[in-house]
Amino acid sequence: MRTDTGQVFKLEDYRPNDFSIPQTGLTFRLSPDATRVTAVLTIERRDGAAASAPLVLDGDGLVLKRIAVDGRELAPAEYLATPDQLTILKPPARFELLLETEIAPASNEALMGLYRSSNVYCTQCEAEGFRRITYFLDRPDILSVYTVRIEAQLDEAPLLLSNGNPVESGALAEGWHYAVWHDPFPKPSYLFALVAGNLGQVADSFVTMSGREVELGIYVEPGKEGLAGHAMDALKRSMQWDEQAFGREYDLDVFNIVAVSDFNMGAMENKGLNIFNDKYVLADRETATDADFANIEAIIAHEYFHNWTGNRITCRDWFQLCLKEGLTVFRDHEFSADQRSRAVKRIAEVRTLRAHQFPEDQGPLAHPVRPRRYREINNFYTATVYEKGSEVVRMIRTILGSQTFRAGMDLYFERHDGEAATIEDFLKVFEDVSGRDLSQFALWYHQAGTPNLTVSSTHNPVTREFTLEIEQSVPPTPSESRKRLMHIPLAFGLVGAGGEPVAYGGVEGATVEDGVIHIRKRRHLVRFSGVDERPAVSLNRGFSAPITLSVEQKADDQFFLAGHDSDAFARWQAFNTLLTDALIAAFRQILGGAKPVFSARLTGLAGKIAGDETLEPAYRALALALPGEADIARDIGRNIDPDAIFTAREALVLAIARANQDAFTKLYGRLAEDGPFSPDAASAGRRALRNILLDYLSLLPGGVELAARHFETATNMTDRAAALTVLAHRHDGSPEAIKALAGFEARYGADPLVMGKWFQIQASVPGPKTVETVRALTGHAAFSMANPNRVRSLIGTFSSANQTSFHRADGEGYRFFAQTVLEVEKRNPQVAARLATALRSWRSLEPGRQAKAREALLAIANGENLSADLRDIVERTLA
Repeated sequence: MRTDTGQVFKLEDYRPNDFSIPQTGLTFRLSPDATRVTAVLTIERRDGAAASAPLVLDGDGLVLKRIAVDGRELAPAEYLATPDQLTILKPPARFELLLETEIAPASNEALMGLYRSSNVYCTQCEAEGFRRITYFLDRPDILSVYTVRIEAQLDEAPLLLSNGNPVESGALAEGWHYAVWHDPFPKPSYLFALVAGNLGQVADSFVTMSGREVELGIYVEPGKEGLAGHAMDALKRSMQWDEQAFGREYDLDVFNIVAVSDFNMGAMENKGLNIFNDKYVLADRETATDADFANIEAIIAHEYFHNWTGNRITCRDWFQLCLKEGLTVFRDHEFSADQRSRAVKRIAEVRTLRAHQFPEDQGPLAHPVRPRRYREINNFYTATVYEKGSEVVRMIRTILGSQTFRAGMDLYFERHDGEAATIEDFLKVFEDVSGRDLSQFALWYHQAGTPNLTVSSTHNPVTREFTLEIEQSVPPTPSESRKRLMHIPLAFGLVGAGGEPVAYGGVEGATVEDGVIHIRKRRHLVRFSGVDERPAVSLNRGFSAPITLSVEQKADDQFFLAGHDSDAFARWQAFNTLLTDALIAAFRQILGGAKPVFSARLTGLAGKIAGDETLEPAYRALALALPGEADIARDIGRNIDPDAIFTAREALVLAIARANQDAFTKLYGRLAEDGPFSPDAASAGRRALRNILLDYLSLLPGGVELAARHFETATNMTDRAAALTVLAHRHDGSPEAIKALAGFEARYGADPLVMGKWFQIQASVPGPKTVETVRALTGHAAFSMANPNRVRSLIGTFSSANQTSFHRADGEGYRFFAQTVLEVEKRNPQVAARLATALRSWRSLEPGRQAKAREALLAIANGENLSADLRDIVERTLA
């Protein structure tokens, strides 16, 4: 584990290395405690590099056993070696460098480089893990062709996998064997992968659009092959979709996926050998929820799509991370929208963006989609880079239109295949195919913060003009107090009294194309002529830009749009805005000592939406899911009292349930499953609607019995987990809740992934005593501080999804959290740093909690020998 060096890396300091490594040969002699790695590197001095420049290779905790240049052992005076760096003082212009290092995979609890997971050798090299294997130019712009030989004991590791295509394999003396893999496509070191162990295989094949047959393999823990069928189906659909949607054909003879139980990320796109957290591969109706099935589909697609947007075209440096991640998130969002419901998928995407990225933009960890500096690159795998990065790509398509966007993507693949590219390269292809100047739009990549548009409207019946007054602002963020004006594509609609689009004649004051107003100035007066009656204005349709809106709009208009807007997202947004406004008003009433009151019009609208058979069940379920406590806190902005927010939200849930009891009860009964389980979108939508109705009905008389019956009769994990959540959250401590939690544990105690759900449900139980519950659960036999999935399910859920307990008024939630983060950090700095981001919004709390949160952050900051990962997050959060 590297401790903090204090070094800050800046975008403006980038320059190509003096050397390249066109060929890399690796031989692994695998052993849990003493794996010997032999690297044979072909190294060339770049044209124009100084002849006197030394070769400086990256390392991280390495033990150098041997070094030779062109077959000659180097004398100690010819090089400098430390665990973290190797310098050859006077290298030739072109030479072959042999290095032998020794590493201990079994003791690598940081899960970076080569490590062991459940007796399986596994690698994770993104972002800078390869330097834990051998000394190398460990940076994305060093592209090399790899040939890898793996040697292991046959009984310990019968399966030997690496990137590319298999070349040969065979037996060795004394029970050892070997396999050789060759990847013909140059790649950066972060895409290197190796897996060795005893795993079961699910095999299939795919015929590409040019007629080549590709062998597909998904490797899982023996005995779990039956849980990989959905993942294999998702992989084949992803391959076909990428051919149809982007013209991208797979290029190797094999494509392998390996599922491991100890993994820092969701998955990794290593060329031809994707390594997955088993949470995103294993699924059946007994163990996985509908959300799990959907996540598996999306993440399988995401990592496969990286084959072109990340692998064939990689990023020049880590500042360009969004070039592969934001672009590939956009691609996997489009895939899921085509596979499922586009409207439902879009709402879910926006909810995720607002829950995770908007707080980032509003807090001390704010950074542009392309950061300009970093101290620890692992801390920039953020919602801003991924989710906002995706939204920026989506805006390019909105501005240019789908056909021109596709032409730009085709040119991108043609022009930059085999290269390490930049954001400028990406934008240039769209400028070239469209003839447009995207320099102002490029600020979305370079400038942090969430823009806000303030909008008001007037209608003049005499002149038949409807006018929108639009003003943009971007709030200051750390290191950026002054912001430049953005190019914001604002999709809109004018909606008439019957819900029909309102026709208009001309438009003045801004460029309007295909239902999109292009906001480029601070203030626009947009006049629509030929408008006889005042319309309701529907703004940011489809969430065309990742912005906030401050709209001077009558409640009547919001209610009207919630019932009639033809844009599915905008209709959901109108209802969600009504709910949010009601919850904020209730919050203020509670702080003032009053009992919150909600209008019958609002609670009645919830019932109408629930019963509207013209809407998809999944859509209705999303509409009925009230804004979360953290969402409400974000919109309130400051002086947050989480207990008051929780009380307001529970009051509205109860008001809606009481107002619609009969209708909800009948609909709940009609939605009962009467056929075989299927994870398809329509079936999942019906279950989602039924389960959210259960949540409402559970607050009414007989609710605990209804939830217990739902739990006992459930035939799938979606329904079982939903009922258990209702019992634990709504009826904590009741005999029914205690019995259900015990029954769930007895049934699934031997399944770590399912037990993760059990931990999550208990960690998110609202109320002050959950701190003690979570502390006790850290000692449970199924919990391990060394396993990232278990830590995220218990500690991550407690800190990110339990506003009342984590933010307990006496600060005990913060104190427990700080102690746990420091404990996790001893093993895994990456996981600890990501946990620590839960306190990013501490300054928005009321003064008492704010002071206690700061104490917890200082306790973490004062920990001994902090890693660069954790110190970077804590210092920026405190700054």
